[in-house]
Amino acid sequence: MQWQTTRFAIALDRPKVMGIVNVTPDSFSDGGRFASTRTALEHCEELIRDGADILDIGGESTRPGIAPVPLEEERARVMPVVRAAVKFGLPISVDTYKPEIMQEALDLGVDIVNDVWALQRPGAVDVVAGHASCGVCLMHMHGEPQTMQRAPMLGDAVPQVREFLRDRSEALRQRGVSVSRIVWDPGIGFGKTVEQNFALLARQRELLHDGYPVLAGWSRKSSLGKVTGAGVHERMLPSVVTAVLAVEKGARIVRVHDVRETVAALKVWSAMQDQGDGTT
Repeated sequence: MQWQTTRFAIALDRPKVMGIVNVTPDSFSDGGRFASTRTALEHCEELIRDGADILDIGGESTRPGIAPVPLEEERARVMPVVRAAVKFGLPISVDTYKPEIMQEALDLGVDIVNDVWALQRPGAVDVVAGHASCGVCLMHMHGEPQTMQRAPMLGDAVPQVREFLRDRSEALRQRGVSVSRIVWDPGIGFGKTVEQNFALLARQRELLHDGYPVLAGWSRKSSLGKVTGAGVHERMLPSVVTAVLAVEKGARIVRVHDVRETVAALKVWSAMQDQGDGTT
C-alpha cells in the first residue's frame, strides 16, 4: 500500500511517523515554543534527526474553545516555514482547512493537505481535485473547535465516523481523486467523549474495511490525561504507548509530538512483527 502525494509515493509497508510542527502562539501542547519561522524550522530539523518520516506544519490551533485565526495571520505564520521545509527532502503536510492556504502551500510544493474539516469548506475540494497528485488526510470532527467538547457526539462513534469519512472520500473520488491519495483520520478528541475515543482505538480495524489507510493522532490528547491523570506535558509515555497500540490496530501513520520516542517504540514493535507469533 502506498500514499500518493505530490512528490513522494509513501510506502506504508511499515508505519510512518508524522512529526507535528505547530507554528502557533497558543498550541495546547507546545505553548508557542515554535511560533517564529526560525524556531519552527529548527524544530523541523530536530524532528528529522529524530526519525520523522513526514512533517505536518500548521498555523492554527484547533484545541477546544479556541477562536479562528484570520487568513492573513495564518498565511504569515505558515508560508515562510513551508517555503523552507519543502527543501528538506521528505514529505511535507500542511495542516489547514482554508482553501487559500492549501492552494498556496501546494503551489510551493507541499505534498499533503491535512484538513480537520475533511474539505467541507467551500473551495477546498476544488483545490485538492485540481491538483495532479497531492495527498489528503480527511479527518472526522463533530461540531467545531469552539463548541465541540461542550456537545460531543452521541451513540456509537465508530460507524458514524466511518460513514462520514466514506462520504467525504466519495466526494473526492467523484472529482477524479485517486483512492491512493486519500488517508482517513478518525479525529480523536474532536467532539467525542473519552469512551468514544477509546472505542475508536479498540475497534479501529473497522475503519480499514473501505481500503483507506488510517492516520492516528493521539499525541498528548486530553483523553490520555483523563485515564492517567497526567498533565499535558506529562503525556509523552501514554502518547507513545497509544501510538503503538494504534499501529497494532492497523494504523499506518501516527501523528505525534514525541518523534524520537515513538520511532524507538515502533522499532521494538517492528522487531516483534518480523519474528511472527510462533504459532502454526
